[in-house]
Amino acid sequence: MKTVGIFAAALLAGAAPVLAREPAIHPAVTSDPAPDAAHPAGMSAFVIPVEDGAMNAVMYTPSGGGLHPTLLLLHGFPGNEQNLDLAQAARRAGWNVLTLHYRGSWGSPGVFSFTHAGQDAFAALQFLQQSATVAKYGIDTSAIVVAGHSMGGFMAAEAAAAEPRVAGLFLIDPWDPAQTVAALATPEGEAGWKAEVASDLPPLHGATYDGLTGEIRENGQKFDLGRQLAGYGRRPLSIIGAERGIGAMARRAAADAQGANPRARLMVWPTDHSFSDQRIALADALVRFLAGVAPVIR
Repeated sequence: MKTVGIFAAALLAGAAPVLAREPAIHPAVTSDPAPDAAHPAGMSAFVIPVEDGAMNAVMYTPSGGGLHPTLLLLHGFPGNEQNLDLAQAARRAGWNVLTLHYRGSWGSPGVFSFTHAGQDAFAALQFLQQSATVAKYGIDTSAIVVAGHSMGGFMAAEAAAAEPRVAGLFLIDPWDPAQTVAALATPEGEAGWKAEVASDLPPLHGATYDGLTGEIRENGQKFDLGRQLAGYGRRPLSIIGAERGIGAMARRAAADAQGANPRARLMVWPTDHSFSDQRIALADALVRFLAGVAPVIR
């Protein structure tokens, strides 16, 4: 989800100082592991069926035998930034990574909606815990983490809140629909949202401005990031916002999470919504978070 015009400027008003980051770079971000001839790294493409559609998906698998922790990585709206550099870094760190396109997006069969995207994220979590999937990809079901960018951040939070077996949650400049609805009360906010949706509709099948906007307006309790984060509880949580993106949303939603979760961590970086000039740092932050949830011994 891009940030546009006055809509973004209004959200960023009153931004707090940027927090510092650790300077060292995790070796999985910059170095390939030694090859394992018996258990090489790989990639599998497949389709995950869901009601009235399907998700085109890819599983990145690391080298090495035995069980592996697994990351579900969710893209935003519409998903121009796939964050596959993060998937590769997580795989180098010893993690399986499942990426997907929600139904109705980028050629996945079905109709796209925010409601469907949330259902698809939860269905992907259940897929990772099915016995056939566990056996095929060597999934350690005690170490499943969900990460999401922008709209995918909201979907990740919703899915993790609904699935207590999720071991960690990593949000990248997450979108809060409730704050978007609040901004729609002003002409500037409504104009910004209309422009954003119009630019994002082309790769989405069956989606319209009225339909998408109606979803978030009519179901305020569901489409509230702070509420979802509060429901996630006291599990590991890292939120990284973007100062020139929608970091103000992250700050407000994180306040709800931190009130109930001492393990919630918030950082807001001086970058844009796609982290265009902070990709190495973002990969480093993700890999360090994953190592904190489930250390991998190679």
